[in-house]
Amino acid sequence: MKNIVLIGMPGSGKTTIGKILAAKLSRNFCDADHLLEKWEGTTIKELFAVSEENFRDAETRTIKKLAAARDLVIATGGGVVKRPENMAMLGSSGVIIFIDRSPELICADVDVESRPLLAEGRQRIFELYKERLGLYQKYRDFAVANEGQVETVVTEIINELRKVER
Repeated sequence: MKNIVLIGMPGSGKTTIGKILAAKLSRNFCDADHLLEKWEGTTIKELFAVSEENFRDAETRTIKKLAAARDLVIATGGGVVKRPENMAMLGSSGVIIFIDRSPELICADVDVESRPLLAEGRQRIFELYKERLGLYQKYRDFAVANEGQVETVVTEIINELRKVER
């Protein structure tokens, strides 16, 4: 079975939704950022300290491994869409779902200090959303809005996946 790949902004709910979705579908859940740190033997913050390019290279290595697997629910990092090769690998083995959450809702929830690209402050969330929205829309097979009702989002994803499988 194809992987289920969740894309979207940092703080959009990919990990939370992914864990619940994986449990309901009896699949393994993978958080790409956590696996990246494990497989690279360093933190995302340390990779970014060298350069964003350094981090993106590590991210691409992680995506290559995950895309080679099957039957997973994968929560990706928010910037995975910045490299077309990442999305080509993920798309070849998975259904890509854009978890769309407004910058306003993200700002209300996210601890920006824990996220390297958001450390500049809440305005950065709005900038990143504007910068990446077109990419999320380009690569998605379908999108779901996350307005805070996680169970509703999971149910909507399952219903959409049934349509795709037909």
